[in-house]
Amino acid sequence: MDRMKRIPMKEQEVKARIKNFNEVCLGYTPEEAKMEAERCLQCKNPRCVKNCPVSNNIPEFIKCIKEGEYAKAGEIISRTSTLPAVCGRVCPQELQCEGGCVLGIKGEPTSIGRLERFVADWCRNNDVKFVDKAPAVGKKVAVVGSGPAGLACAGDLAKLGYDVTIFEALHELGGVLAWGIPEFVLPKEIVKHEVENLKELGVKIEKNVLVGRTISVDDLLGEEGFSAVFLGTGAAVPNFMGISGESLNGVCSANEFLTKNNLMKDYDSGYDTPLIAGKKVVVVGGGNVAIDAVRAAIRVGAEAHIVYRRTEKEMPARVEEVKFAKAEGIQFHLLTNPIEIIGDEYGFVKGVKCIKMELGEPDESGRRRPVEIEGSEFVIPSDMVIMAIGTRASSLISSTTDNIEVNRKNCFIIDEETGKTTKPHVYAGGDNVTGPQTVILAMAAGRRAAKAIDMELKGEK
Repeated sequence: MDRMKRIPMKEQEVKARIKNFNEVCLGYTPEEAKMEAERCLQCKNPRCVKNCPVSNNIPEFIKCIKEGEYAKAGEIISRTSTLPAVCGRVCPQELQCEGGCVLGIKGEPTSIGRLERFVADWCRNNDVKFVDKAPAVGKKVAVVGSGPAGLACAGDLAKLGYDVTIFEALHELGGVLAWGIPEFVLPKEIVKHEVENLKELGVKIEKNVLVGRTISVDDLLGEEGFSAVFLGTGAAVPNFMGISGESLNGVCSANEFLTKNNLMKDYDSGYDTPLIAGKKVVVVGGGNVAIDAVRAAIRVGAEAHIVYRRTEKEMPARVEEVKFAKAEGIQFHLLTNPIEIIGDEYGFVKGVKCIKMELGEPDESGRRRPVEIEGSEFVIPSDMVIMAIGTRASSLISSTTDNIEVNRKNCFIIDEETGKTTKPHVYAGGDNVTGPQTVILAMAAGRRAAKAIDMELKGEK
């Protein structure tokens, strides 16, 4: 075995997978997982752990895989992560844990994400559960939202002995995990299983409760008797470009497109809820949501295009997902920006007028700012345009809650070390604080808040 090269993971063949919504990556076998685990150097000062937002004990669980102790590996991960099967699939490991792996200096880093996924899947398939928790402390905590931040916060608080209730606005739990990520990236059964693990810890679930409408945060802290509230409501309000033609029939946000696919189970042939997509679809954006949307579009028979104003190097999307999209036949138009959506006489999209870009000086994000090239306009024929250029937080809770402050983007203002908002006993974390970020960063925020809530309710500094 060449220690500098990772063990490859089997995938669905391209010709087959572009016609279904089944998971693309098929996971490691026990033999493959052990071989990959043997590559780990077991560093005394593991940079992978420092780079993990939730501080998973990576060398220790990999050592257990190497020794065939998969349940013990799962127990080690469960100490710090509520959603290992999710993180093993959607985390940008190349920028985090694997980005710190010493093997990656001269070769390929250890496949930490794939090994985490293997352990989580093995534990699920063998009905191994981790439900140890402290004795009940007799205090109630409300968690608003069941996305990664809320689930992580709820899990940690339940383990600490708190009576935790999650309030979810929709009829399905999981937040962005359930409605924002396609089935071929993150199967719904995985999300449901992680939620079931929380129920095993005693977490209560209240669905179809829109906090800010059905009930207020002040009500939760008042007559409902909760000692603290964590807000993990995400950032689901879509952004648009403000260009001519965005009101035409055939223009939608990636949120709308992916939510339709997920919550109405278009990916399941047993449901007669077809995903409406054009014959030629243009997705605007370069992040993971844009890649998810364009790959979903090609699976329902569309000719699919990505339009992104910078180069591939600057794309925020995961490197692996971009590679998959290219293999599946997605057409990339880089250094290109829409300036108008063109409609026909009936008000339907018929094309996207774009202009070529070049990179100038760096902007506030540190990336070089795209600048238009005069006279380079051209049209991409299209009958559907999906905007995937980011989202922002809703103002619902801030507008119905006393003494809670937000910034100009409706994101909650918090103490970064604790997640505490400007309202006593109320904490927040995840995308409703930072704007759109990764699942693992939202989980880290939920865990950080859980620790702070526990210290507050125990009277500790």
